[in-house]
Formats: sequence, structure tokens, C-alpha cells
Amino acid sequence: MFSRNMLAGWGDMDFNSHMRNTAYLDKAADLRMMFFAENDFPVKEFISRRIGPVIRKDELEYFSEISLLEEFRVTLAVAGLADNGSHFLLSNEFFRDSGQLAARVKSHGGWLDQAKRKLIIPPAAMLEVMHKLPKTEDFQVLPSSVK
Repeated sequence: MFSRNMLAGWGDMDFNSHMRNTAYLDKAADLRMMFFAENDFPVKEFISRRIGPVIRKDELEYFSEISLLEEFRVTLAVAGLADNGSHFLLSNEFFRDSGQLAARVKSHGGWLDQAKRKLIIPPAAMLEVMHKLPKTEDFQVLPSSVK
């Protein structure tokens, strides 16, 4: 399982003194990019190829609050992938230090050609990296997002 420990900072808090919903989305995105960088597809590779991930829908479930300066662990797994890699469903789980599940983010996305502004099939090297992700128990093969 790919995971990293993170910290809930001042800017991550909402009015009710717990981690705000968009902070979960930000941490999920950070972990995705860390995964790619650590698997031979760093940000500079995305830039040179003029492609990037585009999230079309996020789903967020809350189970327990994360508070200011609390450390937590975030995991990353693939819950769905098109055979050609053009469409993906990624799952992030957020765990408190106690091991209690705090939240789950599911992100539906694809790959954007930044010059053409269209969804594409990712390069073979990127698809290889996607296949390194562990699969969730409910993993499903998704339809292609490229017509």
C-alpha cells in the first residue's frame, strides 16, 4: 500500500476546528503526485509531455474528525481503471494515529492533453506506473474515457 504520514496544518482547518473538506482533496492530490514522482514519473515529466491528471468527480466520506496539528496517514489505491488507462478511479483513505478511519476520498479522473485540451490515453510509461498501485477489494474495470 502506498501511504504517507501528513500533518493537519492551520490552513487545513475550517470554522469548526477540524480539517476542511477541500483539505482532504488537496492531501489526496499531493499523495497522487508523490506516488508518481517516486515511481519514475515526476512532475517535470508531466510538464515535458504536456499532460496532466484531470479529476472529473470527487466523493468524500467522513468517519472521524482530524484536528489542528494532528498527524494522520493517507493511503492510495486504484479502485477502477480502464484497460487503456484513460479513465481511473483512485481511493485515498485517511487514518488517525489510533488507526481509526477518518475519511475516504474517491476521485474519478482521466488524462488531459494540455495542448489539445482533450482527454487522452496515457503514455505506456504512465500506464505502467498506474499498474503499480494496489487494487481495492471492489476494483472494477472502467470504460475508456477516449472515444
